[in-house]
Amino acid sequence: MTTQKLQGIFTPNLVPQDNCGNINESELRKYVDWLIERGVHGLYPNGSTGEFTRFTPEERRRIVAIIADQTRGRVPILAGAAEANVKETLSACEYYADIGVRAVAIVAPFYYKLGPSSVYAYFKEIGDNTPIDVTLYNIPMFASPIDVPTVQRLSEECERIVAIKDSSGEIPHMIRMIDAVRPNRPDFAFLTGWDAALMPMMLIGCDGGTNASSGVVPEITRKLYDLTLAHRIEEARQVQYDLVKLFDTMIYSAEFPEGFRAAVELRGLRMGRGRQPMSTEQRTDLETLSRTLQCMLSAHGFTDEPVGGCSATTSNVDPVEVGTIVQNVVAELTRRGLM
Repeated sequence: MTTQKLQGIFTPNLVPQDNCGNINESELRKYVDWLIERGVHGLYPNGSTGEFTRFTPEERRRIVAIIADQTRGRVPILAGAAEANVKETLSACEYYADIGVRAVAIVAPFYYKLGPSSVYAYFKEIGDNTPIDVTLYNIPMFASPIDVPTVQRLSEECERIVAIKDSSGEIPHMIRMIDAVRPNRPDFAFLTGWDAALMPMMLIGCDGGTNASSGVVPEITRKLYDLTLAHRIEEARQVQYDLVKLFDTMIYSAEFPEGFRAAVELRGLRMGRGRQPMSTEQRTDLETLSRTLQCMLSAHGFTDEPVGGCSATTSNVDPVEVGTIVQNVVAELTRRGLM
């Protein structure tokens, strides 16, 4: 079994589609090269950003197969393998293992809200029978939550369970997980799925993130990762502020992940329409959002300004609040002798 630890920025891949709503293979291959050339550490197909529930099981496998073929081992792939039941999930694990995927990410059971005992039993069955390393995927807004005792127990009982991706965005929850698991499993990786807290999450011990913004501005997320890892705190803080502004605009101004798809279009890739139908009003709103995003991206030199230019906008981000979070994290790490 490989011992390569999952770390760095793993991009949750969007899926380009053609005019008929089918996977646009040539554009997906182009997108893979574009991301790797801009420094992402790994790719993460079939996640929430990739709208995995809106594709058939066969399409999900094809998406990963295309990405694996195009990547050719240049970066590791963390493939979403969550299906509706254990049997189908293990079948997906076997397929991804056969095509050379590094690990799979599996969300806790969704639709049915289950308690900790059932969540443990679900992952224990998978952990005991998977031919490929497994990353737990905690996203409590969409699926049964994975609590700290369950993560600790699974990490100690299942060698194949090697990481957790947490998209709750809760720093105290991440601290409790790291504190409970790392003493007995130093190889266990912790990834944050919440872009707005990437820097503070890394400062408290995360190994990286699966961040939707990296599919739009991989240069910025990679820079934030590198600066934080180097403990260049003031520089990293400013990059985190900028990332939060863009992230908030993309995630809160349209149905997820349409804001991210619109932003990637502005960077020169043809995403096409997503799988979720939109009303006329939503399409009009998305056109307005696209102009706002173009102004934000142009400020970083990633696009030209839209026709008519850009007016000054105010940010919803409170730099004092973000700064306080970072200062508290740094102070606690200093107290523990870790900085």
